[in-house]
This record gives sequence, structure tokens and C-alpha cells, in this order.
Amino acid sequence: MKSEIILRYGMNPHQQPARIYVNQGALPIQMLNGAPGFINLLDALNSWQLVRELKRALNLPAAASFKHVSPAGAAVGVPLNDTLKQAYFVESEQLSPLAAAYARARGADRISSFGDWAALSDVVDAPTAQLLKHEVSDGVIAPGYEPEALEILQDKKKGGYRIIQVDPDYEPPEMEQRELFGLTLAQKRNDALPTYGDLVDVVTAVQTIPDAAKRDMIVALLTLKYTQSNSVCYALDGQVIGVGAGQQSRIHCTRLAGSKADTWFLRQHPRVLNLPFREKIGRTERDNAIDQFLLDHLTPAEETVWEKSFATPPQRLTAVEKRAWLDQLSGVTLGSDAFFPFRDSIDRAQQSGVSYVVQPGGSVRDDAVIEACDEYGMAMVMTGERLFHH
Repeated sequence: MKSEIILRYGMNPHQQPARIYVNQGALPIQMLNGAPGFINLLDALNSWQLVRELKRALNLPAAASFKHVSPAGAAVGVPLNDTLKQAYFVESEQLSPLAAAYARARGADRISSFGDWAALSDVVDAPTAQLLKHEVSDGVIAPGYEPEALEILQDKKKGGYRIIQVDPDYEPPEMEQRELFGLTLAQKRNDALPTYGDLVDVVTAVQTIPDAAKRDMIVALLTLKYTQSNSVCYALDGQVIGVGAGQQSRIHCTRLAGSKADTWFLRQHPRVLNLPFREKIGRTERDNAIDQFLLDHLTPAEETVWEKSFATPPQRLTAVEKRAWLDQLSGVTLGSDAFFPFRDSIDRAQQSGVSYVVQPGGSVRDDAVIEACDEYGMAMVMTGERLFHH
């Protein structure tokens, strides 16, 4: 095992030299294929921690799709129904539990996941490798690879696909350091692991929270732990369906994540599932065409380009049709990495099917937020633990 890996460059091509290293012992990662960059490793190391902790907390295979040091999606290996298989373009795929986790993580926001870094909690099997083979992805980190899976992945990107194997038993030191502007900052590592034991303080009139929603709360909290703050996410059925990362305002996080959750659900509308794509159009082009199909307005130039994706131009969904479809969405969990300072996030969340909320609490307006949840019949848990990540 090496104690140093030389990188192509740092955050940007002009930032050279760049490397990853340890002062003592060996690195807990090894490159099995390809040459990683600085941002690749930021995504790999953050995403690995997320899937490792999801597996520990829920005892299910876990996957994450990372872009620019935040998850576009994260999920555990809950089986997919036929609608989701079609929406995620995996109808003809063999889906192991690990493959199902990655299909869900990638399916949360397929536009944002373009060129993602994939993280997988378990040894990668052939079905999961086949999924990765078909997607535009920069690299993958996992604790190991079955021989057939490694062979599949080594052929990706003309042999240049980045494959990292991580030591699953590695534990970092309790203290962590970061250098900024020539100064060193040090802090105790965030080793908080949200579990079912953190979901006991139900502060709303609705007290009953089903097991599936509690699982989704854990998925949301752990996703937020590795999402650039401020952050809010929506989760359903063992997966994230919308992430709002790195916003300065909590309500902007909620709106951004809510719009992504809405798009996720609208992608399952029968008219979207049956769009008349022209023959041999790729997944990326279909993703882009669906995204534009769901926009309220395209310029004439955009419309001309967009129509080329289809054998015949499809009829768009009206605002009334979209709202009618979104009104069927329910049982969604809203998670927040810090308290809600106002009730506005709850008012926005109810438009996207939120029934359950999990957040640290601690705002001077907690009572107003609780009141809003009660108005909508939501159940809310306060954990008492903030999960900022920068």
C-alpha cells in the first residue's frame, strides 16, 4: 500500500503540484484503475463515509451519487417498482440489492448526476457494474470488486474509468485538520451517527411515525451530514428525492430541494414515461429532453432543438395537470441539517407531499414551526443535533 498518490492537479488545472498522502503508515485507499483528480478524491472520501454510515445505521446496501462534494442522490437497497425501473431506465437490468441502491441514488436527480462519483457500501457485483457501465460517471469507490465487475468497469471510458478500493476497516483519527490561507484549523471529527434512537422526541400533535418513514429520516439525516450546508433534503422509499445544498437561506434550500422532488415525481407521470423518443437516443439525451419537457417555458430556439429528440413532438403537461399529479405525492420525509427559523419551509414542503419532518430544533420560533406542522397534519421529530458540513 502506498503512502502517497500524485494527482493530476488540484481544484483547477493551474493548481499544481497536487497529491494525497499520510505522514505515517499507508493510505487506506488504492487506485485499481485510472488517475484521480483532487475533486474526485473529495467526492470519493465524502461519499464513502456516507454509504458506510448508511449501511451501519440501516443494515442495507447503500449507494450515493456525488457531484462537487455534495450528493445528488443517496439510497439504500429497497427494491424498485416497475414505474421507477422505467423512470430510471433500468427495466431490462438485473438489479441486485446494491444495484437497486445505485439506481435509486442516480435516479434522484439524473441531470445533476451526469458525470458523478459513485460510492457503494458493499463489494461491487456484476449487476451494479453493468449499471455504472451505462451511465456517464467519473469514478467509483467501494470496499472491493468481484472479478467480473472489475473487468466491466476497467473497460469503461476507454480504460480510463477511475476505480478506488477503500479499506472498510479504516477509521480516521478523532481529530481532523484543515489548512486554509496558510493557517491550520483543527476540530473533533463529526462522528455522530444518526440512528432510530435519535427519533424519539416527536413534538407535534401527530405522534405516530411508521417504520418506513423512520428509515427515510435516517437516510435524510446521513445525507445531510455529507451535504454542503445549508442543506435540506426530501426522502421517500429509502432514497433521497431532492437535495438543496449550499444555500445561504433555509427557505431557498427547501424550495430548491422541493423543486427537485417535484421533478422526480413528475418523471413518473404516464405521459413522461411514454414520451415518443426517436430511435437510438441515449440516456443523457433522454434525461435532458425530459428536463426540458417539464419546464414551463422554452425559447423558440430551445424548442427547435428539443423537438429533435422525438419522433413526433409531444403534448406538454399543463400547470393544472402537473399540480394534479403532484397532489398524489405523499408520505415524503423532509430533513434539515439545522433548525427551521420560520414556518415558511413547512408551508413549501407540504406542496411536495411531506408528511414527516426531522430537524435539530432550537429556533426561537420552534413553536411556530410546530404549529405549521400541526396545521398540515405532519409529524415532526427534533433530534437536538445539528449536522453542518463545510
